[in-house]
Amino acid sequence: MTTVGSHPGGGYPRGVATLSAVTRPHLLTAIAEYDDRGKDAFIGVYGLQPSTTESLVHEGRSYDAAAVVGVAHRYATGRVAMSDELGKQADGVEALLRKHGFEVKDGASRPGAGAKAPARRAAARPAAARAPRPAPRAAAEERPPAICPTCFTQLPGTGVCDNCA
Repeated sequence: MTTVGSHPGGGYPRGVATLSAVTRPHLLTAIAEYDDRGKDAFIGVYGLQPSTTESLVHEGRSYDAAAVVGVAHRYATGRVAMSDELGKQADGVEALLRKHGFEVKDGASRPGAGAKAPARRAAARPAAARAPRPAPRAAAEERPPAICPTCFTQLPGTGVCDNCA
């Protein structure tokens, strides 16, 4: 399997993350996953580095802005945008979040911002809310309509042809 950036002609080269594909629904999905997992597990499962520069504030809770955007990038493109890729874009994370209506705060003066609030919310939610959603059921196969053998019209629910009976 080829990793991103190792194939000379394919994929995005390592170090470039295009954020134009990331939408508000992608960001909200990443926030929901952050809530479900908690900060440490969310950052750890994707191999991200905790950020101390910016915090995303949503519904009164603080989140690691770069981690949320990196995972939202995964929902948009299929590939997690790592912190070093996001840092190469001038105000890319902050601009993207503000563009989609989120509040962004400078977290440098508040170390550990976002570490506790999401974990409390995830623990307070009922287990049913944290359970994965079931896969959508396939539509029931439709039967062809019953046809009158004499006049070839569709039979009503009674099964008796109105024209031939």
